[in-house]
Amino acid sequence: MKTKKADLFRKMAMLESVNDQLASELSYVDQLMRLVGFTGGIETLKATAKELIDMDLRQEKDEEQNEF
Repeated sequence: MKTKKADLFRKMAMLESVNDQLASELSYVDQLMRLVGFTGGIETLKATAKELIDMDLRQEKDEEQNEF
């Protein structure tokens, strides 16, 4: 029983460490995005990426319709 509890504590500590690393990386990427012009950081980057994808999809759809 003690081994299982100790294993769970070790796993929890490892997951907390991974979470801290990911949070730090996310913060760093957010700062970089702001420096290169995405005023809202990652949120602005995501919105821009989605808009570009949507534009591509609309363009492909228009091109398909013009083929007929």
